[in-house]
Amino acid sequence: MLDQILQFLITGITVGSTYALVGLGFAIIYNASGVVNFAQGEFVMIGAMSAVWLLATGAPYPLALLGAVVITTCVGLALDKFAIEPARGATVITTIIITIGAAIFLRGAALLIWGKDIFALPHFSGEQPLHVGSATLLPQNLWVMGITAVMVLAVRWFFDRTLMGKAILACACNKSAAQLMGINVSLMLLISYGLSACLGAVAGLLVAPIAFTSYDAGIMLGLKGFSAAILGGMGSPMGAVAGGLLLGVLESLGAGLISSGYKDAIAFSIILLVLVLKPSGLFGREAADRV
Repeated sequence: MLDQILQFLITGITVGSTYALVGLGFAIIYNASGVVNFAQGEFVMIGAMSAVWLLATGAPYPLALLGAVVITTCVGLALDKFAIEPARGATVITTIIITIGAAIFLRGAALLIWGKDIFALPHFSGEQPLHVGSATLLPQNLWVMGITAVMVLAVRWFFDRTLMGKAILACACNKSAAQLMGINVSLMLLISYGLSACLGAVAGLLVAPIAFTSYDAGIMLGLKGFSAAILGGMGSPMGAVAGGLLLGVLESLGAGLISSGYKDAIAFSIILLVLVLKPSGLFGREAADRV
């Protein structure tokens, strides 16, 4: 029984790492603009599908991975420049609807470009399983966990230690005050969308060798990433990471110990429970408005 639980934990942390990156992308844009970007799951899909396409053209594997991140980042920048920025004065609900429309557009474009086929990326360093006690894991599991940890630490360093990161946080606190201090708010929001798209692309590249990818692969990953951000606290980037890992572990344990048929139901039931008991999320701060 303990061996099975260990196996479920390894699987859960691997899947949860992907949710953490997607949730972190949600939290970054929400912090910068107050908008929930429902096209975040499509960034995951575009990253994986772009890498598959670049490999098919004969590009070396490392170059295909790098090119996929660049392509997805450019898509994120274009989303802000051509869809979000023109509606900058609109209500939050209107902007969210725009991101939903953008997600549908990107999914349709992917269907036209790559079709309905299911694709897989090669594993980064072979498929020879490793053994931890009686549990097994693939080298790709280690890549997922390791790169996620590096990306999370890099994002934390970016916001804590760099002038640009602090400028984005200033825009998140008060856009008008940031603009009066000479910060280019539009540029900071553009960078936020690019960074969010980059994180989504990395998540797609990490999970594609294990779970495959297709034009609609971003739907469920986007929902799970959004759930991770809600679970941890939408206003807390590191809370979104913790929420992703926790969601992955609970989902894996529920699927293994109860039934795999209830895997998604278990995840979303947990989110509903958290929203009822603690709407700000497990690691989010309660908001107070002066009236």
